[in-house]
Amino acid sequence: MLRKEGYEVAIAENGEIALAEFEKNGADVVITDMVMPKVGGLDLLKGVHASRPDVPVIIITAHGTVDSAVEAIKLGAFDYITKPFEQAEIQSVVAKAARTQEANQGHVPPEGKARSSIIGESSQVQELFKVIDKVADSPSTVLITGESGTGKELVATALHDGSSRKDKPLIKINCAAIPKDLMESELFGYERGAFTGAVTSKPGRFELADAGTIFLDEIGEVPIEMQVKLLRVLQESEFERVGGIKTTRVDVRLIAATNRDLLAEVEAGRFRKDLYYRLNVVPIHLPPLRERRADVPALVRHFIEKYNKRLNKKIEGIADEALVMLQAYPWPGNIRELENLMERVILFADGPRIEAHDLPAPVRGVGGTTTFTAESPTPEIGETPLKEILKARQAEIEKAFIVQALGKTEGNVTRAAKLLGISRKSLQTKMKEFGLRDESPAEE
Repeated sequence: MLRKEGYEVAIAENGEIALAEFEKNGADVVITDMVMPKVGGLDLLKGVHASRPDVPVIIITAHGTVDSAVEAIKLGAFDYITKPFEQAEIQSVVAKAARTQEANQGHVPPEGKARSSIIGESSQVQELFKVIDKVADSPSTVLITGESGTGKELVATALHDGSSRKDKPLIKINCAAIPKDLMESELFGYERGAFTGAVTSKPGRFELADAGTIFLDEIGEVPIEMQVKLLRVLQESEFERVGGIKTTRVDVRLIAATNRDLLAEVEAGRFRKDLYYRLNVVPIHLPPLRERRADVPALVRHFIEKYNKRLNKKIEGIADEALVMLQAYPWPGNIRELENLMERVILFADGPRIEAHDLPAPVRGVGGTTTFTAESPTPEIGETPLKEILKARQAEIEKAFIVQALGKTEGNVTRAAKLLGISRKSLQTKMKEFGLRDESPAEE
């Protein structure tokens, strides 16, 4: 059935063989029975997530109680299906899992304690740690904002792990991966016969998260007609399943995240104002990587260690010139883009460390929208402290990028800032620092 849908399918006779197959060839989605000899479904789930926490695992079980579903979800299962099931049901769940995996491709997965997985030494990261420590164990709703790839899911996991709910389920939902017509049944569940294909009753994500935390990623994608029902759950802690009349009460702490400007969405009539203010009790904004360049070296070290293990490589470090280039690059895809680049570079690197020539052309400023040539010869060791050399080279690179951006936009500061991926104010500050004010007559 799945092959007819266009998927490539690998089949394993039992959980033990499945783990070996997964370690050898990987998979984008795993579907497993619950009860199997040697290695059962829950143990298979643990094994898959030990090496690839981002891979959705779907459990099929004849024991479809809420308790067993909560156990599977608590251990990280993406969803569960009860026997007997309709083909349409499994097609829908697999498609949703595939969309979620595609949307989450490259996310930095939690490894051990989520807080320790937030890498950085900048003042912004230290301030973030203070906020997490202060609000983690409160019941208050948290709204995490920031561009894609800044680590919003990691912060949500750290908030849950730092709370008294840490032993209860953390249910993660990517709202952008759920078709609008399935959003209500996904969040609140459904009763048997509620719609075609509903052959059994099924609890929704809020029900599964009872006593725990629910993380709604990309909450700006929730349809306007669903927002009023979501508001009711937040205010009254109760809801009804689709097709049901019984009111279910839950105790759930909600964390939401978005890369959209929700206030602009409110003004445009696409997001309810009352829901926005109910979500924005504790706002946490994650800055883009280009505004916390001081964290790039720590992130690079982290990814070298991570992908040395995963790819069985022995990269010892990174050349200073290459590191300066990584710090100067604007990173439109943020930490996610940096991680993907580091995995690729580590995979293909031949030497004991990453050199400048190992980096892709856009990062080196070759063949892309910008070019860079070092203005100063490499000094001899001992002439100047390394820290001063790196600082000077970074300034040279930043100035070169800014000059070229201003040239491409004929001195238009606003457009140049957009091209560089920084704020207009940040660009003006840099221009003043580098004495470029007089070279850019067109300020608007």
